[in-house]
Amino acid sequence: MDFAEENKTITIGKTAVAPGKNQLVQINIARLPTGTLIDIPVHVFNAKKPGPTVLVQAGLHGDEINGIETIRRMLQEKQFKIQKGAVIAVPILNIFGFIHFSRDVPDGKDVNRSFPGSKSGSLASRIAYNYTSEILPQIDFGIDLHTGGSQRHNFPQIRYSNEDENSKKLAEIFNAPYSFPARLINGSFRKTAYKMGKPTIVYEAGESMRFDDDAINLGIEGIVNVLGHFGMLTNKKSKKPSVNLNERKWIRAHKAGMFIPEVTNGSKIKKGQVIGLITDTYAKTNKKVKSPFDGHIICVNNQAVVNQGDALFHIGK
Repeated sequence: MDFAEENKTITIGKTAVAPGKNQLVQINIARLPTGTLIDIPVHVFNAKKPGPTVLVQAGLHGDEINGIETIRRMLQEKQFKIQKGAVIAVPILNIFGFIHFSRDVPDGKDVNRSFPGSKSGSLASRIAYNYTSEILPQIDFGIDLHTGGSQRHNFPQIRYSNEDENSKKLAEIFNAPYSFPARLINGSFRKTAYKMGKPTIVYEAGESMRFDDDAINLGIEGIVNVLGHFGMLTNKKSKKPSVNLNERKWIRAHKAGMFIPEVTNGSKIKKGQVIGLITDTYAKTNKKVKSPFDGHIICVNNQAVVNQGDALFHIGK
């Protein structure tokens, strides 16, 4: 990846952050029914020496708090004291979802299916529009922090765009325990960034509304790996290599009942191995859930009561 020979002034809204300056700026979005103004807080760290401009963001889904805590800890511990280039750190993109303990905005729309957005559209679309207009043109690449959905725990993993070689390289540098290509979803932040020529990787770890220290610490380590690789920080490359998965499959419940996992998340599994049980509440039947191939568990559903067709495990090889 090629970067500018001189570090540039970063302008968000009417606020300009010159090289050598750090500043907290706000993107104005909308007001609550009470009249309270809602802004997206954006931390800008702009070094004097030239280098890449990196976006590190979380809270695109308001209930995915591991990523929010990851950036908060890095801010608190002053881990964005970069030597060159710039970091744009956004701890909470979807403020509305965060204050309502929700993945979405109040009208039920998903901001991560609303990009590039519209100036006069729905609330989710307006958030996406403002963010696309203010942030994306200024970055060279991005790191987007997520978790699994409700009750689904993702073992720390990086997802990259198969269509973008630079995205794959970023995934390798981040060095999460697992990595794999994921399709570009219409309306997603990652697809919009891809169309604008901005390589982006997605770090998925833990589950919504629940802190996971391992997931948070591995997220910090991965971000430091990326910043260190480009000379923005002293590199602290993790030693254990990432496992790249080229095939993945969701294992779903064949019947409703009580779900009991028999393996831990992140573990290796063998073809035919019993990885879970579905039992009725009367202890009369047990349905064994078996692995269809040798591989790795990368997501476990922690929901104890499941319906037919519910996702139980995400496995890869």
